[in-house]
Amino acid sequence: MVQSRCGLRCQECEYRESMNCRGCLQIEKPFWGESCPVKSCCEGRELLHCGECPGFPCALLLDFSYDKEQGDGGKRLWQCQCWAKEPAPAH
Repeated sequence: MVQSRCGLRCQECEYRESMNCRGCLQIEKPFWGESCPVKSCCEGRELLHCGECPGFPCALLLDFSYDKEQGDGGKRLWQCQCWAKEPAPAH
């Protein structure tokens, strides 16, 4: 089940409960700032997550995934690939 635009698994996020975050699929603005470039990119392209993008993985997502402070060593890239293989959700 898709939980974020970038591949972050929300249930593993240490900030989820303390910041009352419902995840980027459910919120307009992230709690950490005015906007998230990954969220904005996906929504602008009308994609559920980055794994649906023909340019996956792009430089933006790679930089985010391997960021020294906020990155996860590429786990979210793998997660986006997994989500891309799942059947599309019914609307």
